[in-house]
Amino acid sequence: MFQAPSAFTRAPLPPATRESEPGHGRTLTPTAAAPAPSAAGRRDPYFDNVKYLAIVLVAVAHAWEPVMDGSRATRALYMIVYAFHMPAFILISGYFSRTFDMSTPKVKRLITGVAVPYVLFETAYSLFRRYAGDSPDTPISLADPLYLTWFLMALFIWRVTTPIWRTLRHPLPVALAIAMLASVSPDIGDDLDLQRVFQFLPFFVLGLLMRPEHFQLVRRREVRLLSLPLATGALLFAYWVAPRMQLGWLYRANSAQEMDAPWWSGMVMSLTLFGCALALTIGFLAWVPRRRTWFTALGAGTICGYLLHGFLIKGALYAGVFDRYTWLSDPVGLVVVSAVAAVAVTLMCSPPVGRALRFATEPEMKWAFRKDPAKR
Repeated sequence: MFQAPSAFTRAPLPPATRESEPGHGRTLTPTAAAPAPSAAGRRDPYFDNVKYLAIVLVAVAHAWEPVMDGSRATRALYMIVYAFHMPAFILISGYFSRTFDMSTPKVKRLITGVAVPYVLFETAYSLFRRYAGDSPDTPISLADPLYLTWFLMALFIWRVTTPIWRTLRHPLPVALAIAMLASVSPDIGDDLDLQRVFQFLPFFVLGLLMRPEHFQLVRRREVRLLSLPLATGALLFAYWVAPRMQLGWLYRANSAQEMDAPWWSGMVMSLTLFGCALALTIGFLAWVPRRRTWFTALGAGTICGYLLHGFLIKGALYAGVFDRYTWLSDPVGLVVVSAVAAVAVTLMCSPPVGRALRFATEPEMKWAFRKDPAKR
């Protein structure tokens, strides 16, 4: 900005400074000239690493579901992964939603990046189940998310309500109270998968409250060291509780009454699972590499990996692969299943797949929106 003390003299320009970019957790030093365009949109490799590793855990855990019966150890690992993989993903989603303010560009981005993919993939999964799964009665209902698409519906609702959470003085306790009440409210039903929307809400709100310095604390050496006994204790506890605990508690898709549990147990489990998920998420985030790695670029394509890997898992189920090859439930088979799921979701996150699916995951849709009055 120019400052003119008088009509004939002009103050010198101040040095150009780039402020900390939201979600990138670093501040560049002042420079005498404007930064190069290539640096302006630079991504923090840490968060891309987090997203990629989280989506691999999601795919591997989904691949374990058909083959973990009869293996207490696999069930225990499944419970640990399910306790934090979606909370971690949701927390990062909340962190990158901090600046959402219902402005026109961001509303357009919400529609093209979340709402449209939800409609397209909800329809695709319904048709896939109808024909590949031999379920001709499968309806196409946008009000009842199928399989993986619940996350897109939840993300849409959470992001629209972001200004509310940014306005409240104590948003996290309010979100926890909503989650606890949802866990004892069987009348919520299945529409829009609102049980998951409400019960996972605290992780999104926590992400909204986080700042770059919080991630700096998480990545300290002391936290990494503390996470080792935490992981050991979690493994031992999960192995003990595996035959005793219903997996429905981890899915957060039902109330306590719907799982034939006392109503008050819903509130207790909500707080307990929130604490467990938060501790495991911190341990996970502490060990994610900060530097650029071979899989960093794949973090930008996690939406494709998330939405596509379901077709692989469900396709194998519909084809009877897990029933035909029973050895997949053996230790060697579990390793094979895990490796196939990890490799497959890695390929699905690759840039060529992202470019090919951009019409469905990031459509421009200029024809659908009014032009900016200033441009008109």
